[in-house]
Amino acid sequence: MDFAFFAVNLGYSKRDYYELTPREAAFIRKAWEEKLVSDNTLMRNAVLNAVSNALRKKNARFRELWKKLGRTVDKEKAVDNLNLVHEIEEKEGKGWIDKILQANGLKRRKEVNHG
Repeated sequence: MDFAFFAVNLGYSKRDYYELTPREAAFIRKAWEEKLVSDNTLMRNAVLNAVSNALRKKNARFRELWKKLGRTVDKEKAVDNLNLVHEIEEKEGKGWIDKILQANGLKRRKEVNHG
Protein backbone atom coordinates (compact mmCIF):
# COMPACT_ATOMS: atom_id res chain seq x y z
CA MET A 1 0.00 0.00 0.00
CA ASP A 2 2.85 2.40 0.79
CA PHE A 3 4.59 1.56 -2.46
CA ALA A 4 1.35 2.22 -4.36
CA PHE A 5 1.21 5.72 -2.85
CA PHE A 6 4.79 6.49 -3.93
CA ALA A 7 4.36 4.96 -7.38
CA VAL A 8 1.06 6.69 -8.21
CA ASN A 9 1.63 10.11 -6.64
CA LEU A 10 5.38 10.57 -6.99
CA GLY A 11 6.39 8.26 -9.84
CA TYR A 12 8.82 6.22 -7.75
CA SER A 13 10.03 2.82 -8.97
CA LYS A 14 10.07 -0.13 -6.60
CA ARG A 15 13.85 0.23 -6.33
CA ASP A 16 13.52 3.93 -5.43
CA TYR A 17 10.91 3.06 -2.82
CA TYR A 18 13.06 0.41 -1.12
CA GLU A 19 16.01 2.81 -0.93
CA LEU A 20 13.98 5.15 1.31
CA THR A 21 14.31 4.91 5.05
CA PRO A 22 11.06 4.95 7.06
CA ARG A 23 11.92 8.46 8.23
CA GLU A 24 12.47 9.72 4.67
CA ALA A 25 9.20 8.14 3.56
CA ALA A 26 7.35 9.84 6.42
CA PHE A 27 8.85 13.24 5.52
CA ILE A 28 7.92 12.77 1.86
CA ARG A 29 4.35 11.82 2.79
CA LYS A 30 4.08 14.88 5.05
CA ALA A 31 5.45 17.21 2.33
CA TRP A 32 3.02 15.73 -0.20
CA GLU A 33 0.14 16.21 2.24
CA GLU A 34 1.12 19.85 2.85
CA LYS A 35 1.33 20.45 -0.92
CA LEU A 36 -2.10 18.90 -1.41
CA VAL A 37 -3.62 21.08 1.33
CA SER A 38 -1.91 24.18 -0.10
CA ASP A 39 -3.16 23.43 -3.63
CA ASN A 40 -6.71 22.86 -2.38
CA THR A 41 -6.61 26.10 -0.39
CA LEU A 42 -5.46 28.05 -3.45
CA MET A 43 -8.23 26.47 -5.55
CA ARG A 44 -10.83 27.29 -2.91
CA ASN A 45 -9.66 30.92 -2.77
CA ALA A 46 -9.75 31.21 -6.57
CA VAL A 47 -13.28 29.77 -6.80
CA LEU A 48 -14.54 31.93 -3.93
CA ASN A 49 -13.03 34.99 -5.58
CA ALA A 50 -14.55 34.13 -8.98
CA VAL A 51 -18.02 33.56 -7.50
CA SER A 52 -17.82 36.76 -5.47
CA ASN A 53 -16.80 38.73 -8.57
CA ALA A 54 -19.55 37.14 -10.66
CA LEU A 55 -22.21 37.99 -8.06
CA ARG A 56 -20.95 41.47 -7.14
CA LYS A 57 -23.37 44.37 -7.23
CA LYS A 58 -23.46 46.77 -10.10
CA ASN A 59 -20.58 49.29 -10.01
CA ALA A 60 -18.90 47.39 -7.15
CA ARG A 61 -15.15 47.01 -7.32
CA PHE A 62 -13.65 43.89 -8.81
CA ARG A 63 -11.84 41.77 -6.16
CA GLU A 64 -8.33 40.78 -7.14
CA LEU A 65 -7.22 37.24 -6.35
CA TRP A 66 -3.68 38.33 -5.51
CA LYS A 67 -3.08 41.51 -3.59
CA LYS A 68 -0.21 43.64 -4.82
CA LEU A 69 2.44 44.58 -2.29
CA GLY A 70 3.08 48.31 -2.06
CA ARG A 71 6.81 47.98 -1.62
CA THR A 72 9.17 49.79 -3.91
CA VAL A 73 12.79 48.79 -4.23
CA ASP A 74 15.54 51.39 -4.24
CA LYS A 75 17.62 49.89 -7.05
CA GLU A 76 20.58 52.21 -6.52
CA LYS A 77 20.83 51.26 -2.86
CA ALA A 78 20.56 47.55 -3.71
CA VAL A 79 23.34 47.83 -6.30
CA ASP A 80 25.53 49.78 -3.86
CA ASN A 81 25.00 47.12 -1.16
CA LEU A 82 25.82 44.34 -3.61
CA ASN A 83 29.01 46.12 -4.71
CA LEU A 84 30.00 46.56 -1.07
CA VAL A 85 29.51 42.84 -0.41
CA HIS A 86 31.67 41.97 -3.43
CA GLU A 87 34.41 44.34 -2.24
CA ILE A 88 34.42 42.83 1.25
CA GLU A 89 34.50 39.30 -0.18
CA GLU A 90 37.50 40.19 -2.35
CA LYS A 91 39.40 41.59 0.64
CA GLU A 92 38.38 39.17 3.40
CA GLY A 93 37.02 36.15 1.56
CA LYS A 94 33.70 34.43 2.07
CA GLY A 95 34.41 33.14 5.57
CA TRP A 96 31.56 35.17 7.05
CA ILE A 97 29.06 33.10 5.07
CA ASP A 98 30.53 29.88 6.48
CA LYS A 99 30.28 31.26 10.03
CA ILE A 100 26.59 32.11 9.58
CA LEU A 101 25.83 28.70 8.07
CA GLN A 102 27.78 26.87 10.77
CA ALA A 103 25.96 28.78 13.52
CA ASN A 104 22.66 27.63 12.01
CA GLY A 105 23.79 24.03 11.57
CA LEU A 106 23.88 24.22 7.76
CA LYS A 107 26.51 23.31 5.19
CA ARG A 108 27.62 25.44 2.27
CA ARG A 109 26.69 24.27 -1.22
CA LYS A 110 29.67 23.50 -3.40
CA GLU A 111 28.70 25.59 -6.43
CA VAL A 112 25.84 27.91 -7.28
CA ASN A 113 24.83 28.81 -10.83
CA HIS A 114 23.63 32.39 -11.19
CA GLY A 115 22.14 32.20 -14.43
